Formats: sequence, structure tokens, C-alpha cells
Amino acid sequence: VGLDAAKQELEEFIPHVRNISNSSIKKMAGRDLERFKQFKKEGIAVKFGRFSEKENNQIRKNVKEFLSITGIDSAEKLLFTSRYPEDKESIHRLKVENKFCEKLSEGIPRPWRLIYYRARKMFDPNNYKGRYTNEEKEKLKKYHAMHGNDWKKISEMMSRSNLSVAMKYSEIRSAVNYGPWSKEEIQKLKRAVEEVIRKRIGAKGADCLSSPKKSSRDLSIDHEKLYQKLPWTEIEAKVGTRYWRQCKQKWVTILTNKMTKGQDLYKGINGLQAKINLIKRLYEMKVEDPNEVNWGELSNAIGDVPKTYVQAKFYKLKVSCVPFWQKKTFSGQYPSCLYIYSLRFLLESR
Repeated sequence: VGLDAAKQELEEFIPHVRNISNSSIKKMAGRDLERFKQFKKEGIAVKFGRFSEKENNQIRKNVKEFLSITGIDSAEKLLFTSRYPEDKESIHRLKVENKFCEKLSEGIPRPWRLIYYRARKMFDPNNYKGRYTNEEKEKLKKYHAMHGNDWKKISEMMSRSNLSVAMKYSEIRSAVNYGPWSKEEIQKLKRAVEEVIRKRIGAKGADCLSSPKKSSRDLSIDHEKLYQKLPWTEIEAKVGTRYWRQCKQKWVTILTNKMTKGQDLYKGINGLQAKINLIKRLYEMKVEDPNEVNWGELSNAIGDVPKTYVQAKFYKLKVSCVPFWQKKTFSGQYPSCLYIYSLRFLLESR
């Protein structure tokens, strides 16, 4: 398939494909296009975002089967071959001969690259090592001074994953303020978010974000652009005094306050009703995994708010209302929530 034809065909499954590099599109045409077409025949949509537990289990199954077929010793050798230079050539040959790309992505309707990154995260023994000690933080600063942003090299020196060392360095590279946000910091945050959004969609599109002529569908898409997949490490650098996660949380708070005109949707009788509506809508969806929930659609159950706001509210509901919620399935958490908040609604509305 030629490059232009590949872009056109992939666009049906990945709307933002024209923003992807040509080299990546060529790889996707080979690894993903036929898979996507087959999933379409089966009525299965291509997915993005967080992996569900069902998908994680499928990755585990695929990796286990591939190891069984090839006789490779471990998932670490399979997914982090560069750590084993003496076996590198033979492992690479086994991957090619046994169609590693196809086997790893089997049964998972996502781009192969995302499946591969997820598998590496799941099977990296260096990925879950707890908090960094002060000694490790000092080593990280020292290694970064020597090697810059070569996270692969630094991760090997520290026996931590690439992502872990990169994010930890982002957190400790400068003094971070943990107190209340100042007016100056808030203004910096707003300017930083505006800059990255304008860069992404173009100045003309950004100027139209609040146009009253837009349909409700267009408006919801615009709202997503205001908080979905923003480059938070870039925003962190522009703010200068706050860690990226603080910036993200503060921006969601600012956006929620703006969208609700400063009203607390969870106070009083109306707040109880909003919680009941949210739980009922979740129950009607009949999903078994929180990652399969369309949280954006659910935001309509309690008002025009970012989906992260809705996710956070449901988390607080189940933690406060469902005994032993960690041991229950996602769908099994609804009845307790619904019973308790329906009872509160009846008592407080008398």
C-alpha cells in the first residue's frame, strides 16, 4: 500500500493519522491495517486510552504462548532483548520466524505500537520498585548531568524503567511549590495551556472554541481539546514552579469551575440526585471494567463537566459507600452506592 493510500485507509480507524510521521504510518500499514479491517468486520472498534483488565490479560496470554512456542526463557528477554546481548541475534531470529508482531497483538483492537509499549511496561521488572530514595535521586541528577535525556542509558544505570526515571527527573529537576497556587502561577498555567492548544489546532480553531454558533457535538469536541492529552511536561516547564501532575489537577479544577459557573454540582438535594443519576447511568452501561466506560458521555448525567471530574466523583462514591470495594467487580460496586444515595435522597428531601 502506498503512503497516501495508507493514510486514507488508516484515517477510517485513526482520525488523527495525518499528524503521525510517515515512517510510523508505513509501519502501521504493515502491522495494523489488515487487523483493523478484520476487527471492523467483527463489529469491533479500534480503541485508545487506558488498557482494560481484559486486554492486559490478553497480553499476558499472548506473551506466555509466544514464549512457549519459541522457548525464550522469559518475557524480559523477549521484550528487552538489548539487555541480553549474547542472546540478541537468536531472539531476533525467533521473533521474525514466529511472527512476533502478529502474536503479541492477537485479539486486541489497538495499534500494535501501543500494545508493545503496554507489554513492556507490564513485564519490566524495573518498573515497580517503589519510592526513590534520596540516594537514588542524587544519582539521577548526576547521571542526567552526564548523559542528558538519554533515558534508556540512565534507566540501565539505575535499574529503573525508562518512563520511571524520566518522570522522576521531571519532578525533582527544580524546586516545586506545594502550597496554594498564587495568582501569578494560575496566570502562567492558563497561558501555557492556551499556547499548547493553539499550537495543536491552529490559532483560527482556538479562536472558535467558544463560538455560540457551534452545535452541542462540536462544543463537546472543543471541550475535549481543553483537557484531553495535553503535553503536561511541556506545560510544567512553562509554569516553572509546579510539577506536571499539579498543573493537570489545577487545570481540571479551573475548567470545571468555568464550565459549571462556579456551582458545586454535588451539594444539597440536587447533588444527591446527580450522584444517583451517575450511578444509574453506569449500571445501565453494563460494563465490567472502568476503562471501558465512556466517561465523557457520562458527564451529561451530572452537568457539563470534564470527564476526569466524573471519574474522581465516582471513585469517592465507591470508597465511601461500598464495603470492601477493592474485592468487588466494577459492576458489583453500583448496588451499594445506589442504595445508600437513594436512601440519603429520601431522608434529606423530607
